[in-house]
Amino acid sequence: MIILDKELWRLEDIYQNQEEWEKSLKRAEALLGDMERFQGKLGESADTFFDALDSSAQLEELIVRVYSYARMKLDEDNSNHSSQALFGRVAALLTRMETAISFIVPEILALPDGFVSGLRRDERFAAYSHLLDDILRQKPHTLSRAEELLVARAGEMARTPDEVFKMLNNADLAFPVIRDDEGKEIEITKGNFISLMQSKNRRVRLDAFQALYATYRKLENTFAAALNAGVKRDIFYAKVRKHRSARSASLFADKIPQAVYDSLVRTVRANLGEMHRYMRLRKKVLGLDELHMYDIYVPLADVKWRVPYPEAVEMLKKGVAVMGDSYGKTLAEGLDAGWADIYERKGKTGGAYCDSIYGVHPFLLLNYQDNLDSAFTLAHEMGHALHFYYSAAEQPFIYSNPAIFTAEVASTVHESLLMEYLLQTVTDAHKKIYLLNYYLEIFRGTLFRQTMFAELETIIHEKAENGEALTSHFLQEVYHDLNAAYHGPEMVVDAEIDMEWARIPHFYNAFYVYKYATGLSAAVSLVRQMLSEGESAVARYVSFLKKGGSDYPLALLQEAGVDMTSPRPVQDAVNRFSGLLDELEALCG
Repeated sequence: MIILDKELWRLEDIYQNQEEWEKSLKRAEALLGDMERFQGKLGESADTFFDALDSSAQLEELIVRVYSYARMKLDEDNSNHSSQALFGRVAALLTRMETAISFIVPEILALPDGFVSGLRRDERFAAYSHLLDDILRQKPHTLSRAEELLVARAGEMARTPDEVFKMLNNADLAFPVIRDDEGKEIEITKGNFISLMQSKNRRVRLDAFQALYATYRKLENTFAAALNAGVKRDIFYAKVRKHRSARSASLFADKIPQAVYDSLVRTVRANLGEMHRYMRLRKKVLGLDELHMYDIYVPLADVKWRVPYPEAVEMLKKGVAVMGDSYGKTLAEGLDAGWADIYERKGKTGGAYCDSIYGVHPFLLLNYQDNLDSAFTLAHEMGHALHFYYSAAEQPFIYSNPAIFTAEVASTVHESLLMEYLLQTVTDAHKKIYLLNYYLEIFRGTLFRQTMFAELETIIHEKAENGEALTSHFLQEVYHDLNAAYHGPEMVVDAEIDMEWARIPHFYNAFYVYKYATGLSAAVSLVRQMLSEGESAVARYVSFLKKGGSDYPLALLQEAGVDMTSPRPVQDAVNRFSGLLDELEALCG
């Protein structure tokens, strides 16, 4: 396959050549060494205090630029020795930077109460107001300098549970061979498992399902020990920093009340009847006497929908047309201006992501496959890209990166707008069924499944906080009961699924997955407002994009028109799920 220049991202927009990158690297190293002069002196004067904040921001901006460039060069071709060397030289810089600026927060918190408040009268600190507020609220959870040093030194040991899980999951597990639809032998991998579970051949689905989880079961006690260690680590850091629980410690960074987490679970739980209705319909359409966990991914319509990249771009443009001409023009110009590396090729990093270089523009890594999944991936990553673009245009570097809680909203808004456009314009009945099923699966996987994961995280952390061990037997028992509750009486909850907790990497980043569910809920609410209200809702949303990380997520979403402290957005998402289900039931008869 011949790759054209227009199908590649333009990294020369960051640095024209390696010589330019080398100059930036040297400047970053000089700034790194210069940070030492501020240590122990932040309280000397407003000038010193400001210079320290300003210098650390400049340092971080520059290191992020040289690091991202090297990483993206490597992502173009992981087998390129020059790119490997480039990335190897810069990777340690991030750790060195964290060390070099680590004194700033403890020193600020050690200053007399009136010192920082007195700086508010100096207009130079206006841009740092939110940052300083966020630092000051950490005071009850910040330790003495000696204690902080001990905690920092424990950091490498704290990564052990994650590393054990990664080695088990990515290196030590060997999955068996099964026969595919055509009777050919195929080795199960984590990468092809879902595609096997989408097979129309039920024998293939069952074989893949049983083989994968039998492999995890062979190491059930080791996986349980790794997860138990990860949970104990979460509890250790929460206690050390004087948080009430591991969950409250995790939610603290985004200033999310625990009530928001509980409201998500409570609202989804109250509406599980709709999920059960979807399972009944799935059982009926597939013509099954019993619906098993290995029947959950297979599409309800057999549609081969080819979507070449240019067509996906046009679909996305039409999908976001409600956002107005200016937004659409920015999206189109970005895709024409070297933002995206589009197609798969040997050596290129798999998957998809969006990165943004402050002062340059966003960059998208795609591995486009001419199908609907890839079209939605493009929409998702361009949602991130436009968020980064508007934020960087309006905010200083320190606020240009939105929190994950809000970043996932922007990406999901794009997916929802594209889906709503397709549902309004597609007339072929089979394609309509396929789309409705596709959208319902997004809700099942993002709203219901991630909330189920969020429940599990709460249960296992509370058990461990009460001094009890997380045995494999306990984890399987809890996970089985959750699946039974979420999928309802029409689902046969096979014993194999009881081991699924062992293969979920997100559980090693505690209390993270709920953000997927809240992100979808907020996005559905915003899209509903934009489609019904028009310009006023669009204006609120674009304003939200422009604010980046300049305030806490809940405050930013509140201004956009979504109150995540209320159950309403989650209920709106459930209601949309119910409406889609009504349409699918009508089409399927």
